[in-house]
This record gives sequence, structure tokens and C-alpha cells, in this order.
Amino acid sequence: MSGSDVLVEAFGRIPDAVSRAVDGLDAGQLAYRPVLADGSGAPGNSVAWLVWHLTRVQDNHLADAADRDELWLTEGWAEKFGLDLPRDDTGYGHTPDDVEKVRVDSAGMLVEYHRAVHVRSMEFVENLSETDLDRIIDSSWDPPVTLRVRLVSVIEDCLQHAGQAAYLRGLLV
Repeated sequence: MSGSDVLVEAFGRIPDAVSRAVDGLDAGQLAYRPVLADGSGAPGNSVAWLVWHLTRVQDNHLADAADRDELWLTEGWAEKFGLDLPRDDTGYGHTPDDVEKVRVDSAGMLVEYHRAVHVRSMEFVENLSETDLDRIIDSSWDPPVTLRVRLVSVIEDCLQHAGQAAYLRGLLV
């Protein structure tokens, strides 16, 4: 099995995790934010924020790796979601107030955006050679980051956030 085959398999697991985490949740459940146990009293991330963020990261990072524009910006997703955030925001560094701004009317919108990003991701990943995967894409790190490492990082981030969303779902239903 090639490196590309392994990445296709790993990316292929994310959409089901996303769908299971949001299936049947209404707007209020998607927006629910548990109080953090750190003593701050601040609310944590919502299911909507977690799924939006993991999809934005996948869209952003794979667009960069493939030298393409993000679907969020070019296919009208930013306008469809209508969030009170900068258009290019991916959720990194969000404060509790920023997280509150990520609200959606339905789980379907989150799933549709993720599905679009997933299709595009698979088109990119399934044709990568070992040489492509070994390409340095960020030399500001030591060691420099290869495309292979970046893609594994995206998968890890997406699956962790999907798991967090699934946990929150379990608190709600």
C-alpha cells in the first residue's frame, strides 16, 4: 500500500465521523457549549464550532498544499454560513466570544460543506506520489515539514475534533 493509499483511507474516515457527530441535532444542540472545568467558568467549544473548524482547517491546509483557493472562499460557503468572523478565519486562536459566533441553522449545512471539502481533498490525495509526499512545504520548522507530515497532521486534527463533537453529542442525546 502506497503512502497515498494510506492517506486516502485515513481521510475517508472523517466524513462518517462528522456525520455521526451532528446527525439529528437541532440548532440549539449544535450551539450547546459545556462549561469548562478549568475554574474559569468559560464555555467550551460547541459541536457546530468543532465541525466547522475541522472542515475549515482541512479546506485551508489542503488548498495551500495543492496551490488552490479554499472552497470556503470560492464556492460561496462563507456567504452561506454568514458568520460574524473574518472571511478567511479557520478558528485558530478563537476566544470564547469567537466560538459563540459559529452558529448554524442545521447540521446539514455543516455536512454539506464538509462533503465538498472531502471530495476535493480525495481528488488531491489519491494521485500523490511518494516524491510529492516528501516535498518540503514549510521550511520554518526543524525538521522542515513535508507534505506527508502536514496531511497526517490535518487527519489527526480532524479526527480529534470529530471525536470531541461526538462526545458533546453524547451529552445531548
